[in-house]
Amino acid sequence: MSDERAGLLADPAEVRAILVASARAGEAISYSQVLELLGHHFTRPKMRALCKVLAFVDDEAEERGEPELAVLVVRQSDGLPGQGWWIGGAKKHGYSGGWEGPKAAKLIRNIQRRAFEFWAGREP
Repeated sequence: MSDERAGLLADPAEVRAILVASARAGEAISYSQVLELLGHHFTRPKMRALCKVLAFVDDEAEERGEPELAVLVVRQSDGLPGQGWWIGGAKKHGYSGGWEGPKAAKLIRNIQRRAFEFWAGREP
């Protein structure tokens, strides 16, 4: 494991595999579902640690020319990504609106659709 990956909650390749499976299924996945698949119970510190792995996964996806995947990980309450995604992800897409509500949901659906379409029928 490289120095920059040391201390991550989970192996980015394992998290990527979970997210690619979610994208291939055309479905978002909750933070608690991802943590459970990784063998953890949901806690806020674990969720924050997962966000670090998600950022790493997205950086690698960008290097490969693949769509981002962290946007697929959402809150159970409203189906939108948490604050960590909005701080960096929204800026990348030129979005400066609220993190909740119809405009936010529309942005997320559009970005998620790119991942769904890219991974539909494609092998990881």
